Amino acid sequence: MENLYVYMLAALAFLAIADLVVGVSNDAVNFLNSAIGSKAVPFKTIMVVASIGVAVGALTSSGMMEVARKGIFNPGEFMFNEIMVIFMAVMLTDILLLDFFNTLGLPTSTTVSIVFELLGASVAVALIKIYSDQGQSIIDLGKYINNEKAIEIILGILLSVVVAFTIGAIIQYISRLLLSFNFKEKPTWYSAIFSGFAITSIMYFIIVKGLKNAAFMPPSVKEFLSANPFTFVGISFLTFTILSYLAIKLFNAKIYTLIIIVGTFALAVAFAGNDLVNFIGVPIAAYNSYEAWSASGANPSNYVMTALGEPVQTEPYLLLIAGLIMVLTLWFSSKAKAVVKTSVDLSRQDEGTERFEPNFLSRNVVRLTIGVNETINRILPESFRNWSNRQFQEPNVIIKGNDKPAFDLVRAAVNLMVASVLISIATSMKLPLSTTYVTFMVAMGTSLADRAWGTESAVYRVAGVLNVIGGWFFTAFSAFVAAAFMAYVLYYGEGYALAGLLVLAIVLLIRSYLSHRKSTKIMKEEDHLERAESSSTQGVIHESAANIANVVKRGNRIYTSAINGLAVQDLKRLRKNRQQIEKLSDEIDDLKGNIFYFIRNLEEPSVAASNFYINILGHLQDMTQSLEYISKASHKHINNNHKKLKFSQVKELKDLDTKLETLFETTQIAFETRSFEMIGAVIKDKIKIFDLVKEKIQRQVERTRSEESSPKNTTLYFSLLLETKDLLTAMMNLLEEYYHSHDSSVAPAQPSLEQQQ
Repeated sequence: MENLYVYMLAALAFLAIADLVVGVSNDAVNFLNSAIGSKAVPFKTIMVVASIGVAVGALTSSGMMEVARKGIFNPGEFMFNEIMVIFMAVMLTDILLLDFFNTLGLPTSTTVSIVFELLGASVAVALIKIYSDQGQSIIDLGKYINNEKAIEIILGILLSVVVAFTIGAIIQYISRLLLSFNFKEKPTWYSAIFSGFAITSIMYFIIVKGLKNAAFMPPSVKEFLSANPFTFVGISFLTFTILSYLAIKLFNAKIYTLIIIVGTFALAVAFAGNDLVNFIGVPIAAYNSYEAWSASGANPSNYVMTALGEPVQTEPYLLLIAGLIMVLTLWFSSKAKAVVKTSVDLSRQDEGTERFEPNFLSRNVVRLTIGVNETINRILPESFRNWSNRQFQEPNVIIKGNDKPAFDLVRAAVNLMVASVLISIATSMKLPLSTTYVTFMVAMGTSLADRAWGTESAVYRVAGVLNVIGGWFFTAFSAFVAAAFMAYVLYYGEGYALAGLLVLAIVLLIRSYLSHRKSTKIMKEEDHLERAESSSTQGVIHESAANIANVVKRGNRIYTSAINGLAVQDLKRLRKNRQQIEKLSDEIDDLKGNIFYFIRNLEEPSVAASNFYINILGHLQDMTQSLEYISKASHKHINNNHKKLKFSQVKELKDLDTKLETLFETTQIAFETRSFEMIGAVIKDKIKIFDLVKEKIQRQVERTRSEESSPKNTTLYFSLLLETKDLLTAMMNLLEEYYHSHDSSVAPAQPSLEQQQ
């Protein structure tokens, strides 16, 4: 029997390492989103600062998680074997749940997941004990579970979501009114005071939240901070304000960048110092339980786990190993980058491709907000409205897409400052709080106050926020249910269940990893259309050539796949083909959505370039619409199990596909090599390809009159040929547009100095 618990400890050690990896992938958003979104410093610098913060936080962590030992359940009511079942169920559930959210690229709370897993597993074991004892009833569940703590945590979560969003919005609104988007042009003392507030908040956060359990922190300092928090804050504010003023005046310091670096370090320290126990707290508690039981020599089902009520310090080498794993994960986890991207995208200042689709609730929230905003505007004096609008007016600086920050330095600093203050206050009041919830909702509140959610994007951003919040509550529910199920299976299945669930967890993790790596590889290999940024017709011609070659290549592949899938009735290939054409169509829609910004960025003498660009996008859209119809019609025919095409029909389609393939490849080469003279040769031969399509149509007419017996086949075949004709028409129109617009004697205009910046 003892061997079973040794195996459990080994499994828990493995799960602790895996949980550290998936946990860091999830929680990296807490301290990376502001620095990455603002592009205040290079990405590698951000990672170095965050890594140092994580390492410091791990080493200064107490490594002790009271909530895992006695916060959710009363350990004196459980036996050793039952406690091990609870801990095993929690870890299995935690790693699978966090990995699921990371794969989706959604941030969730490791604190909430671990709490509700402990609650679910302990409730399940408690119910088993109650129903096996005739003298107990469901009412006795209260003596097994720490109800007050569970309710306190739930209320803390709900409150933190609302408070973080509201305070973030208010502070950002005030900051923007005072500093505006032209904050660099404001007097030095503006920046110094803002820096004093921000760095004081962040430093207090580091000490209270990040280093409160550090062994090197003298008790006298802890006592002073507890007894005189306002004195500490006041002295710090004056000190940092004066130092910031001197740094700006004497050394021309980039004070906002400094705030972001310090804030990133602070949140990284706090994350590792406090959330580390979310990943290793349960395995350590299990190890301590095993030590206490093995020393007693009692039967595992008779040994009461009162020992968990006593605090135990974690060995420093375990913290060092955990910190190293966290730092390595931070550098190499692609899932961490996906989670950060979701948060940054939802808070970015400009419009772009939105990830989330609007829903009923998001539409009504936006309508209600617009109504409230209009009411408030009617109350406010006109002079104040005009002044505030000037403060929120963004400078007209053109920056290339990849170099453009999602938001400016002021908002990034406010994000870090407000999150630090809120978490510090909650920690000092011993209120349960999720770092993920606070940092995410502060970022959403500041983006709302900064007018980042305009009428063009609000409905999408609100939908995204609602999706993430819904995911949080789904985390709590699914963590409770899954952990309860795991505990039930482990309790009755014992060693067999342990082996089976471990294998299942490993298989699911490997499958998730391979699937994520495959999708990441596909995204890297797949071609993507790029937005035009040139300021002249000849420049747009050369920039758009890559997009044309891209569309032609992908269109060739889509058309061939549709014909081949139809010929061999391959439903899987046709389904995948539909996904490919939908993706291509969405990319072209995104380019069309960027026309507004493209035209605004054109130089006055080069406005003619907009006509060319609009026409090109129109032809590309016509091509994709034809390909989309061909793909959907082919998929629908096979999916509905209609009669397959005749051999003669398949042969003619394959013959047509071969001719089109040659045409597409020649066109692709012409655009890839910018040999626009080759386009003339393609256009000269357009009569031949159109005559070939007409010939196929005529043959089908004759077949229909004499031998065709399937109306569905006839309809499909004519549809394919007519859409192929439309595809060729759109393509030839595009080629003629290029042929007549290109002038090899004129060099493409180079982007202006302002654009390059």
